[in-house]
Amino acid sequence: MKDMTFGTMIAVFEEIFGRTLFWMMVAVAALVTLAYLYVLIRDRRVSWKKFLWAQLSMPFGAVAAVIFVQTITRSGLRDIGGPVDVIVLFGVAAMGAVGIAILVYTAQSLLRPPAER
Repeated sequence: MKDMTFGTMIAVFEEIFGRTLFWMMVAVAALVTLAYLYVLIRDRRVSWKKFLWAQLSMPFGAVAAVIFVQTITRSGLRDIGGPVDVIVLFGVAAMGAVGIAILVYTAQSLLRPPAER
């Protein structure tokens, strides 16, 4: 892999996760993102109570993302070999944490919309 292009990265992720799972994850991420934008536009403000619950869910999302990736790739923490592996592990955990926070905030806002003023 000489150049790291967008197409190369998609090919790598398709190889890691499998074509179907990868594109399903992309579709789910796009749907959650659109729902999150809808909620932000609809509510016109951030609910700090919902935001707190979303933040409290972040450690669970980080752990779940790491476990998910290690299950899919058939690897474990014992397979971490160097600094790059640790950086990737932290990146996966960070993306899982942010992803679950957005999902929790969006789900709360869709299930319990704010009361009219």
